[in-house]
Amino acid sequence: MTILEEWDITVEQLTNLLNENPSLKGMLLGYTAELKLKEIITLLPEVSFITKFDDHNRKKKGDLYIVYHGKAFNIESKSLQSSMIKYDSENDLWQGKAQVDASDRRTVQLPSGQELETTLLLYGEFDVLAVNCYAFENKWQFVFARNSDLPHSSYKKYSEEARKSLIASLIPVSLPPEPPFYSDLQILLNEMLEEGLGSDPDKV
Repeated sequence: MTILEEWDITVEQLTNLLNENPSLKGMLLGYTAELKLKEIITLLPEVSFITKFDDHNRKKKGDLYIVYHGKAFNIESKSLQSSMIKYDSENDLWQGKAQVDASDRRTVQLPSGQELETTLLLYGEFDVLAVNCYAFENKWQFVFARNSDLPHSSYKKYSEEARKSLIASLIPVSLPPEPPFYSDLQILLNEMLEEGLGSDPDKV
């Protein structure tokens, strides 16, 4: 039985429901993006394991946990802010911003041991950021970046230490991608392996 049959609604009714409730549509798009991202990663023959942690498991950051060439990587999936999308016709370039933060406020610990309540994500909480670019061309395309290459927060109410430890909540994204983003996850993962990145799966 499909969800349409279970709820006794039509495809048209569901479509209208999503169009009339942007927040609901955005949430469904985010989960669909995770599904599409998993399909892409599953096709990589070097991936020996892939799973999704519970959304409420705060000790396991990242939407997808994979083992690639024997090393573990946590991949965080995020979406573009639809209100910030524009097309640069002169350079044939799509531009936008991805919202990269936690779903709710929680207490994080900075390298100094200081604790801070924030929705921002820490450097090191995951390994790779995957941004779905569906909103650019209505196609399932992704760009990828190392956690450590993402811009830091500029929120003036935080201390300098906090700003340097926290990732910006809005990150510029383009298609075709520009540094620090890659269009090919495999190329990025191979470079990270060469740099000695990735963790031992038995210790994650």
